[in-house]
Amino acid sequence: MKLYKTLYEDFDQLFLGYSTLGIILSSCLGSASAMVVLMNGHDFTQMFQLFLIVVVAMGYNSAFLAQMKHKFVFNSLILSLATSSILLIINIAMRYI
Repeated sequence: MKLYKTLYEDFDQLFLGYSTLGIILSSCLGSASAMVVLMNGHDFTQMFQLFLIVVVAMGYNSAFLAQMKHKFVFNSLILSLATSSILLIINIAMRYI
């Protein structure tokens, strides 16, 4: 919890810069994750994973563009990065292991 509080305080102080970097990072990680998901096929499972990646990444982008509270934007960034990372790791493992 101490790490979360420290990261949030830093994010809050430099909101505009970190949010801009967050959009770039979230979009790039989401697109890489979407590519790996689609490399595994086009079944319902992959389409659901793709839907989840797109919704969460666009949710962060819209939270920032709608100028929501800094804490909500920070939490949506963490959710976006975590979702994309987890699905990326799972699909790489399914494809190559």
